[in-house]
Amino acid sequence: MIVDDEPLAVERLQLLCARLPRISLVGTASDGESALRLAEQLRPELIFLDINMPRLDGMGVARALGKTEQSPAIIFVTAYQAFAVEAFDLAAIDYLLKPVATDRLERAVARVLERRSAVLANPEPAEPAPGGWVREFWVPHRSELKRIDAELIERIDAERDYMRLHVGTRSYLMHETIKTLEERLDPARFVRLHRSHIVRNDYITSLRHNGGGVWFACLADGSELRVGRTYLARVKEMAGR
Repeated sequence: MIVDDEPLAVERLQLLCARLPRISLVGTASDGESALRLAEQLRPELIFLDINMPRLDGMGVARALGKTEQSPAIIFVTAYQAFAVEAFDLAAIDYLLKPVATDRLERAVARVLERRSAVLANPEPAEPAPGGWVREFWVPHRSELKRIDAELIERIDAERDYMRLHVGTRSYLMHETIKTLEERLDPARFVRLHRSHIVRNDYITSLRHNGGGVWFACLADGSELRVGRTYLARVKEMAGR
C-alpha cells in the first residue's frame, strides 16, 4: 500500500513498484486517517509511507499500526532526512529519500522480504538487546541512509558536532553527541578512552604507558589513542587490572 498526499509521488512509486516482481499494489491513501482505515480493511504486508501529511502524519500512522495485532512492514518515503532516527525508533524497515532511485527501492524491498523470511523461519520474537543497548545505526551516506551494525564499529571519533563511525576501511558521519552515543552503546562491548574517542573493547590489543603516568591504547590497526585520566579507571577495569 502507498500512502502519500502528493499524487505525482504516488504515481511515480506505483510505476517503480510495477517493475518489481514480488510487489502487488493493493491500494493507495492520501492522508493518515484514510490510510489507517484502508490498512484495517486490506491488511497489507508492506506500506510505503510519507511523513509530511495533513492532520495525521506518517509518524502517527506508524505508531498506530505498530499497536495492531499484525502490523505491516513500514518503509518511509520522504523528502526529509530529519525524521530518520524517530522512524527507526518505530521499527521502520527502511527510510527512502525522494526522489526514490530504482536500485534503492529494490534494496529496501529485498530487506522486507529478508525480514519476512526470517520471521517465517523463526516465529519466536527476537530477544531485545541486553540493557536496551542499541543494535544498529542508520547514517546518511550519499543519497541514502545506510544501516551500520553496532558490533561492527571499531572506533568512534568526535568531530565537533558529529561522530565518525569507523567500520573497516570505511567511515560514516552522524550528528550526535559523544555522551549520548556512549549512553546508547553496550558498556560490555565499548569503552570510552577520551572525551573524543570510544573504542570497541576487542579492538584494543594492549595498553602502554610512557613512564610519566600517561597511558595509551594500542589498536588493532596499529594506531594508538591517548587514554584520558577521567576514563583511565574504566579502561583498566575493562582490561582486568
